[in-house]
Amino acid sequence: MARHHLLGKEGETLAAKWLEERGFTLLHKNWRHAHSEVDIIASKAAVLHFIEVKTRRNQKFGFPEESVDEKKIRNLFIASEAFQFQYPEWRRVQYDVLSVTIHPNNTVDYFFIEDIYL
Repeated sequence: MARHHLLGKEGETLAAKWLEERGFTLLHKNWRHAHSEVDIIASKAAVLHFIEVKTRRNQKFGFPEESVDEKKIRNLFIASEAFQFQYPEWRRVQYDVLSVTIHPNNTVDYFFIEDIYL
């Protein structure tokens, strides 16, 4: 597996743990529909969260959350619509970005952006 894929998987694992520590219930990781994917689908307080996780080891190319562009958000929306079609019981939905920065000394910074939209 390519190095950047390994970093992404590591970030998603750290993100899942971080979310659980804050009271989220994880429902799915890497949920796919056609060509779209949702990194994490979780719930908290009767709200369904579709979470895009971005991970970096440094800010050479900017902060992780800066790479979540309009195309990525649209793909998140497309996949979430398919999920909601399959699981229509959810009334409240939210789209979030969780930025994970893993520093050389293995400390980790998290930046959670809630309720994004276009």
